[in-house]
Amino acid sequence: MATVSLSSSLSQNLSSLKATQSLMDETEYKLTTGKKVNSALDDPISYFTSAAHLDRASDLQTLKDDMGEAIQTIEAADDGITAIKDLISDAKAILQSALTAETDSDMAGYVSQYNEIMDDIDDLAEDSGYGDVNLLGGTSQTLDVVFDEDGESKVTLTGFDASTTGLSLTDATSGAFYTGTTAGGDFAVTKTGINALITELDTAKDTLRAKSKTLSTQLSVIETRSDFTDNLITTLEDGSANLVNADTTKEGVNLTTLQTQQQLAISSLSIANSASQAVLSLFS
Repeated sequence: MATVSLSSSLSQNLSSLKATQSLMDETEYKLTTGKKVNSALDDPISYFTSAAHLDRASDLQTLKDDMGEAIQTIEAADDGITAIKDLISDAKAILQSALTAETDSDMAGYVSQYNEIMDDIDDLAEDSGYGDVNLLGGTSQTLDVVFDEDGESKVTLTGFDASTTGLSLTDATSGAFYTGTTAGGDFAVTKTGINALITELDTAKDTLRAKSKTLSTQLSVIETRSDFTDNLITTLEDGSANLVNADTTKEGVNLTTLQTQQQLAISSLSIANSASQAVLSLFS
């Protein structure tokens, strides 16, 4: 079988074209995928380091989501505390009005209004939960907020009883408010009983303020850690991208350069082939 031998110039041009096409295919693939490292075969160290960064970022994102839920839980409790404090202020205003009551009917009305507010406080405390946790539902309500993947850094939120029972608030009774009319028809108000209830309200409000301050401190800690975690996730994602993502601007310039080289190689190959044909024509 006859063997065809190519001239040195033709062989070099064909080799150059093949190398250029290979580089073009590689560059086009990088532009298509947007990555310079698409598998462990391209660069094992960069590939696996990038994957580790993304895995950690994913774990931290889960923790950040949990922190967000904890923040909502605290805010729900704080909204409940604010509303309960408003109700306590309303109850105190009713008691202060009761101090000036002049008839049994008026006093009975104040007693009824006061006790309705006590019921509203219980309802608010019961409805101040978020998800499965109600921080106004007693000390049995707890929530662990984890900040790191190992679970070593965390804060535990512990609820308290914000109901009338937990705040040591008692219902009003007519007997505690007044002794009724005297024989002469005068209305006798028992100020001692009313003032005792006012003291209970003041103490309850102080308790709520202290609990609100504790929640505020914990909220600040969680928000700070959430912001830190968010920034760390961004850092990990950027680091991962730096390891495997392609510089599309640079690769675009490379592709243009390779295309130019390809055209020059084709032209050179054509010229070399023409020279071979010219030599062949001498023998025809």
